[in-house]
Amino acid sequence: MQKENAHIREIVDQKDSEMAKTEDQDVGTIQFPALDPAKAIDQMRAVAEKAGKLSTGTLVKFASSAEDARKMLDSIFENTKAVGAELSLKTIAGMRANAEADLSHLHALVGAKLPSQVIALQSGFWRKRVEMYVQQAKEFQALSTKAVADVTKPITDALEKALTDAKAA
Repeated sequence: MQKENAHIREIVDQKDSEMAKTEDQDVGTIQFPALDPAKAIDQMRAVAEKAGKLSTGTLVKFASSAEDARKMLDSIFENTKAVGAELSLKTIAGMRANAEADLSHLHALVGAKLPSQVIALQSGFWRKRVEMYVQQAKEFQALSTKAVADVTKPITDALEKALTDAKAA
C-alpha cells in the first residue's frame, strides 16, 4: 500500500513539473509527457492482481451459495419424502378403519331380526361414522399443517439467513 502511494505521489509530482514546463512554453505547441513503460506495466500488474482477488472472492461466494442451495433442496426433498410416507400410512390406516367399521356393521345388520333393530343399528352406525370422519379429518389437518411446516422450514431458514447476511453487508 505504501509502495502504491509513493508511486502515485511520484506520478503526481512528475505531472506537476511537466505542467509547469508547458506553462512556460509557447501556447501554440503541444507536448506530451513521456510514458514510462515500466511504471505502466507495474500499474497494469497491480490492477490485474486486484481483479484476480475480486474474482476469486466472488467465485468462492458463488460456490458457497450453490452448496447452501443444494443442501436446502436435499432437505426439502427428504422432508417431502418423509411427509408423503406419513400421509400415505395415515390414509391407509383410515381406509382400513372405515372398511372394518363397514364389515362390522354389515355383520350386525345380517344378525338383526326386526326392522326396529335394523333402524337402530343404522342410526348408530351413521352417528359413529360421522364421529370417525370428523376425527380422521382433524388428524389429517394436523398432519398436513405439520407437513407444510416441515417442507417449508429449509426455505424459511434460507430466507432468514439471506436477510441476516444482507443486513450485515
